[in-house]
Amino acid sequence: MAIISDPFVMEVPRKLTDQELINAIRQDIIGELEAIHEYDAHVQATDNEDAKKVLSDIRDEEREHMGELLELLERLAPDEKGLHDEGREEVREMLDK
Repeated sequence: MAIISDPFVMEVPRKLTDQELINAIRQDIIGELEAIHEYDAHVQATDNEDAKKVLSDIRDEEREHMGELLELLERLAPDEKGLHDEGREEVREMLDK
C-alpha cells in the first residue's frame, strides 16, 4: 500500500505552537521559492511551447502561493510585517530618487 493512501500517515502528536507555525510558514515559503526556481528553469530549458505554457502557469501559481503564505506570516507575526514594510520603503527611497 502506498504511504499516501494511509489515512494515519499525517497524524501529528500535538498541535503547533504559534512560534512553530510561524517557522513552518517560513519553511513553506522556502519550498515555494524553490518550486518557482525549478519550474522557471524547466521553462527556460525547453523550446516546446506547450510545455512552456503549462510550466509557466504552474510557476505562477507557486508565486501566488508564496504571496498567500507571506500574507499569512505577516498576520501571524506582525513585527515581521513591519520589517518587510521597512525594507520595501528603503528600496523605494533608493530607487525613486
